[in-house]
This record gives sequence, C-alpha cells and structure tokens, in this order.
Amino acid sequence: MQGDTPLFTFQVQAQAGRARAGVFHTPHGDLHTPIFAPVGTQATVKAITPAQLEEIGASLVLSNTYHLYLRPGDELVAKMGGLHKFMNWPHPILTDSGGYQVFSLSDSRKIDETGVTFKSHIDGSLHYISPEKAIAIQENLGADIIMAFDECAPPNDQAYNLRAMNRTHAWAERCLQAKTRSDQALFGIVQGGVYPELREASARFIASLGFPGHAIGGLSVGETKAEMHAIL
Repeated sequence: MQGDTPLFTFQVQAQAGRARAGVFHTPHGDLHTPIFAPVGTQATVKAITPAQLEEIGASLVLSNTYHLYLRPGDELVAKMGGLHKFMNWPHPILTDSGGYQVFSLSDSRKIDETGVTFKSHIDGSLHYISPEKAIAIQENLGADIIMAFDECAPPNDQAYNLRAMNRTHAWAERCLQAKTRSDQALFGIVQGGVYPELREASARFIASLGFPGHAIGGLSVGETKAEMHAIL
C-alpha cells in the first residue's frame, strides 16, 4: 500500500455472458484485460526492441525465473535495478515461478516436499529451488506480477496429479509466508491435470488463500485440445 491507495486494483469495465473486460492497475502502468503478453524469456523479446514493443501496443512482458536465475543471475539483475531497468522496459512485467521448467526437465530433477533439485541445462551444475527461494528470486527480479512455485504434472496421470496438486497447495501457502515486497502481486496457481474434480478442489483451495489473482497451470503440456478446452 502507498498511503490509502492500493498498488494493485482490478476493475471490471464490461461483461458479455461469462466474458469480461477490465483494467488491472499496477505500479508500472495499467493492463487492459484480456491481454496478450509477449514472452521475453531471458529479459528480452527475441528480435524486438522495447521501443518496437511499445509501438505495437504491448503492455505486459513475461520473463522466466528459471532462466534468469541461472543466467545472468537474479542477484545481478537486482544490483542493476531490477528487470525494468535491466531490460529497459518501464511497463508491467510478469515472472513465472519456474514450475514449468521443473516439469520439462523431468530427466534431470528430483522433487520432494521441500522443493526441487535439478541440473542446469547450461553446464550441468546442481541447483535447488524451494517455494521460499522461488519468491526470493522473483523479488530480486522485481516484476510487478510474480507466481507461486507449483508442480506441473503429466496431465493424464490422476494419481500423480493428486500428489502434485497437494504439493502445489502446500507450496502456495509457503510462498505467501515468504513474500516480503508490497510492490509485487503474488498470484496462486491451480493444478489438477485433466480431472475436473481435482481442478475444482484446487481452485477452491487456492481461492481460499487470498491471492490477488489466480493462474490456470498445467495446460498445453500434452493433453488434447478438447481436454484443454474442457478444463478451461
């Protein structure tokens, strides 16, 4: 909070059935939703300058916690003033938690209740990320919207999705406890694969924690389009 004015607010401006348009106010500008966010994985949208992004009307850029943690390192980004200065982008930024990269590195990582140990895809070095470390990294990066650390499971394995969902829920609570910066909005993530009963349970639990926003995780990871649309 700054004075009596929240740093982050959302207002619905129009609705048509279940669709809605709104504006999300952030410390680095307003986001008009629904929104398309260009991906700048390593703090740059490939082949496009920040000025060109502004020219085409982009207002939100997504960067990747896992990749920036490994190179150039979140502490270096923090020393340079955070992602906004590091990538010369004065508008809102969102960083993911690294959970998807953990899923995609299935041959070189080990997951337990405390966090994830994995090998760097760059040099094979060992690293460990817990919910607390994922938040610390994202606080160093300084994005406006940050994501809770979650486990993205293979979509069609119900038993595994139940375990991953419960782990995601426990990690979400730890992420909330670890967060220290008031100028970042931490979003929770719903998991549960292609199983409606798990998705509903996950949505209810994540919504109960009081996050200012929610993400639908674990889609477009191998399920069919029909399954994806049904879960959405």
